[in-house]
Amino acid sequence: MFNFIKRDYYIIFFTIIFIFCLDRFTKEYVIYLSNQNLNSEIYISEYLNIFLIWNDGIAFGLFSDNNQILYNIISGIILFIITVLFYLMIKAKRFKKFIYIIIIGGALGNFFDRIVNKSVPDFIDLHYQGFHWFIFNVADIFITIGVICLIYDEVFLEKNRNDYNA
Repeated sequence: MFNFIKRDYYIIFFTIIFIFCLDRFTKEYVIYLSNQNLNSEIYISEYLNIFLIWNDGIAFGLFSDNNQILYNIISGIILFIITVLFYLMIKAKRFKKFIYIIIIGGALGNFFDRIVNKSVPDFIDLHYQGFHWFIFNVADIFITIGVICLIYDEVFLEKNRNDYNA
């Protein structure tokens, strides 16, 4: 029994580390490319560019401000949320546990940048006929997928579980 629990923790740990490292690698690679190329925009296709920006706010650049106190407060709130996510992950079962794992992996990637670089490098620029979506990074992808899955689980799967148990 203890080997099973131990194995689960290894899987959780390595999944979070994999997401974190994938995010770090992509950010470092894009920063390297940007430093090598005077033009920081890299054309990939008519729908996708790599364009490095530094986000010192939160999601979608909200609360981007040069106010150090606000930055520190937001960073503290993010650390608290990550801690709560770890607690929820430990208590969760199966699918929900995986959801929390991918959110935590992405959140740790962005939190690392907030602490080390004082801002988060975003670089994926999706666009269509002049409309550009918010520029984001790999960590944001994992966070977004996790949140969408969490909403789906709460709205549809939890309802089905409650209907089945009634």
